Amino acid sequence: MNTSNETTSTCCYCGTGCGVRIVHSDARVVDVKGDTRHPANFGRLCTKGSTLHLSTRIEGRALYPELRTDRHATRMRTDWESALEHCAERMRDILRRHGPNSVAFYVSGQLLTEDYYVFNKLAKGLIGTNNIDSNSRLCMSSAVAGYKATLGADAPPCAYEDIDHTDLLLIAGANPAYAHPVLFRRIEEAKAARPDLRLIVVDPRRTYTAQLADLHLAIAPGTDIVLYGAMLNRLIWEGRVDRAYIDRHTEGFDALREQLRELTPGAAARICGVDEAQIVQAAHWFGDARAALSMWCQGLNQSAHGTHNNAALIHLHLATGQIGRPGAGPFSLTGQPNAMGGRETGAMANLLPGHRDLAKASDRAEVARAWGVPAIPDTPGLSAVELFDAVGAGRIKALWIACTNPAQSLPDEARVRAALANCEFVIVQDAFATTETAAYADVLLPAATWGEKEGTVTNSERRISRVRAAIAPPGEARADWDIVCAFAHRLGATMGWEHAIRMFPYTRPEQIFAEHAELTHGRDLDFSGLSYAVLDRDGAQQWPYPAGATHGSTRLYTDGRYPTDSGRARFIELDMRLAAEPIDARYPLALTTVRLRDQWHGMSRTGRIARLWNHAEAPCLDMHPADLARRGLAENELIRVESRRGAMVLPVRANADLRAGLCCLPMHWGGNHLGGLGINRLTLPATDPYSFQPELKHCAVRVERAKLPWRYLALRTEVEVDTAQAQALLRMAALARGLSGIDHVSLTLAGRDHPVVVLALAHRFEPPSEHIDRWDRMLGLLPGHGLYFEDPRRHIAKRALIESGLLVGVRLAGETAAGSWLRAAMIERVPAERLRRWLFAPVASAPTDAPTRGRIICNCHDVSERDITSILASGANLAQLQAELRCGTACGSCLPELRRFASTASLAA
Repeated sequence: MNTSNETTSTCCYCGTGCGVRIVHSDARVVDVKGDTRHPANFGRLCTKGSTLHLSTRIEGRALYPELRTDRHATRMRTDWESALEHCAERMRDILRRHGPNSVAFYVSGQLLTEDYYVFNKLAKGLIGTNNIDSNSRLCMSSAVAGYKATLGADAPPCAYEDIDHTDLLLIAGANPAYAHPVLFRRIEEAKAARPDLRLIVVDPRRTYTAQLADLHLAIAPGTDIVLYGAMLNRLIWEGRVDRAYIDRHTEGFDALREQLRELTPGAAARICGVDEAQIVQAAHWFGDARAALSMWCQGLNQSAHGTHNNAALIHLHLATGQIGRPGAGPFSLTGQPNAMGGRETGAMANLLPGHRDLAKASDRAEVARAWGVPAIPDTPGLSAVELFDAVGAGRIKALWIACTNPAQSLPDEARVRAALANCEFVIVQDAFATTETAAYADVLLPAATWGEKEGTVTNSERRISRVRAAIAPPGEARADWDIVCAFAHRLGATMGWEHAIRMFPYTRPEQIFAEHAELTHGRDLDFSGLSYAVLDRDGAQQWPYPAGATHGSTRLYTDGRYPTDSGRARFIELDMRLAAEPIDARYPLALTTVRLRDQWHGMSRTGRIARLWNHAEAPCLDMHPADLARRGLAENELIRVESRRGAMVLPVRANADLRAGLCCLPMHWGGNHLGGLGINRLTLPATDPYSFQPELKHCAVRVERAKLPWRYLALRTEVEVDTAQAQALLRMAALARGLSGIDHVSLTLAGRDHPVVVLALAHRFEPPSEHIDRWDRMLGLLPGHGLYFEDPRRHIAKRALIESGLLVGVRLAGETAAGSWLRAAMIERVPAERLRRWLFAPVASAPTDAPTRGRIICNCHDVSERDITSILASGANLAQLQAELRCGTACGSCLPELRRFASTASLAA
């Protein structure tokens, strides 16, 4: 009889840092539950976290080392010894020919702290290059630079419990209802418990977060800095600032006051596109609050002036003394599970461990002594965009990419892919062999992932949590830190560096953490008092936690002293430039990238889980209805969206929650789902001059109708659950490599326990028949099997496959009207006999007894939009809806949407 065990760990998605209990049996993860003892979530999980166990299948995993010696050859399986020896020899040759700055590392906020630390030590300590940067550069570096410029250190001063104490919460450029759902539950509860809690949301979209707001400022994209400057202008001239706090604890205020003298709410209203009265009201609420808390994310950070966006918001806190006490402070929300850990270890091009600064000679000397090397190089490293530009220019000869997918996530994707294709030697270290970046690897090193590895992560509120292994990694996959140490030993041997083994003596991640913690001693983040033993005994802890402490520090700067040379926080002069690429007559629309509720980053993990596709079924562009009407476009029509860097074809959807002139596209869709390049073919590589973070949140585009007469739709599933899940992943991976050159591609999953692969194509003309035959083979729709219909004169060809009385495969080429209801019938597993007579009929309306449930709103209980609207139409309220269907009673991620449905039904009644 199988018995299950539980292992406590931490979720691997966003920076909320939720505690989880991994349920495992017979070397398999079978379930995930929230850890009720973890202070980040108290047992709650969102749709992504609660389905983590469904991501652990081995299909698509990197299981064995692979290498190729010819760039045009296919990688072949090899053993670890051969792979690491090959890497060491290639690296040695490049180092001897071109020097240490010809080598670079690009790592990830999804690595554990221990992994980060050894990568940084390998680059800066052993090899002697500062060319190591993280994908955190794309999401958090402006918050880092903003904190350092104003408060003196990269240290969010707040805690989640401040939500329970604030009476004014300002959320800027963030949609926690989707991006940080567990944290948003806490915000909802605080507002319900204290109706006097005021919520201001600053966002060009009326998101589900904004719908909870007492005041929504739908500013024009890129004008945040003007808004916060105007709010401070009003506070200053009405005497609502805390002059005593300013005089005792800050510097630079008078110069900033002069800069903002003419930036009145009226002037800002014309720039931001909102009413002057709204700006005044926001300023009054902030200035009059007993405790004001702000939260922000990518809307402020992913900007060519992201550092000063952050600084302008932090200025409001400093000017009003709203920092260092319960319910008050500027709180940056972290996008990745361990972006904070990477910042702590200094694993970015301009940082060193323990919040040390690479530019300071004394900091470099301290780290060099600790690592036992003569010096840390003083030449600045290349940040992410610069790094890939250098790869493209041929200055970087060897590139090691770990646990991240730059061929999907970096702006101006075509340029990034060209750089990877031309790089002399590329190592990719990843748990998944199917990422867009893996295709460029000369060596693929299989890494352990969540549920298989040990270490620590730090969340948004500075809380360090343990990550624990529940099962062994599959195949020959190894922990990231272990791979790095093994490589360091081999590189040391081939280079004649005897100190390499001494520098990397680790046999357990606990040893790495202890060394890292010691390097924080005496620093602003000092957690030299923490160890695995303390974390195992007392649970997750916030830093600072110095030696001798018995608990962590909930808030920072409670005494008004800051880690600057003067001990004072700083007001800085602001760069008031707006978007790096303004709209114009040729590109008249602003495009912003957004997050979906049930997907995460590049979808290498969430994209493996069919039910997480059901809330947003396929890639599409959202536009305001007026912008659609102006162009004569209809809902769901295929459109071509084009920027100065590239173009793509997508369906369009009307969304009245957008500002007119703004369109939005989820950032998750990469080439694996779009048949070549992803959405970042459109985005802009312009970067902030201080943080070097790219402006992924804004670019100028134009939209027009796409005239693609040839259409194709294929649907494929299996009878048995396990076979359906395995084959879905294998078919998705195969198809992703075989769809280039088609004008419109949408490769997705649908369904729940029995995934359905959904492949939708559109093109200017009918592709050659051998292409269609190849896709059929990939889908398991073989000639001579099943039903078929052909009309060569009209270029229509259809197939259907029935097994065990179920429709398990359909391919419609040349005419696809029935695609929607056939998809629904396969998801609901309707007996084939009820469908047979309709299979090849060109009818868009479903037969009377075929299901058409529509979009799934509650993934936990599989509740559809049609289910919800039907109950509400009968006169039910929200509580009755939940009692009847159980929607919103598990993770709660769907609650904001349920409230909107209930409100709409109530108004209609």
